[in-house]
Amino acid sequence: MRGTVRTLRAVQWALLGSILIYAVAGEVLHSRARAVDASLSYVFTTASVAIVGVILVVRRTLVLRSAESLASHPEDALALGHWKNGYLATYVLSEALALFGLILRVMGCDFEQSLPFYIGGFALLFFFRPKEPAA
Repeated sequence: MRGTVRTLRAVQWALLGSILIYAVAGEVLHSRARAVDASLSYVFTTASVAIVGVILVVRRTLVLRSAESLASHPEDALALGHWKNGYLATYVLSEALALFGLILRVMGCDFEQSLPFYIGGFALLFFFRPKEPAA
């Protein structure tokens, strides 16, 4: 269990660092001369709200239920797999939010339009840090 928590924390920190790299890469790669269709921003905003909803469902169905099971039976490999996969799914979905910000920036949007996506992905990744299930 401790090894799994350590691995998830390493993945979490790597993904947090990648969001900072996305922000820097967006500044380097942004397109200055392009007009951006406003509907693209609306599509990404709507998708982001849906992703946050999916994150909450994944947390409730995989992480929290598996944590309850692991608290009483720490040797349960199936529950440990669901618990770990729930965290990884949460991290991947949070990273997708930050990627939306990078895509918008590369397409020509202002940094201020991309910033909420970077912050949202970073905050979700930071907030959902792995905690060992307690008995």
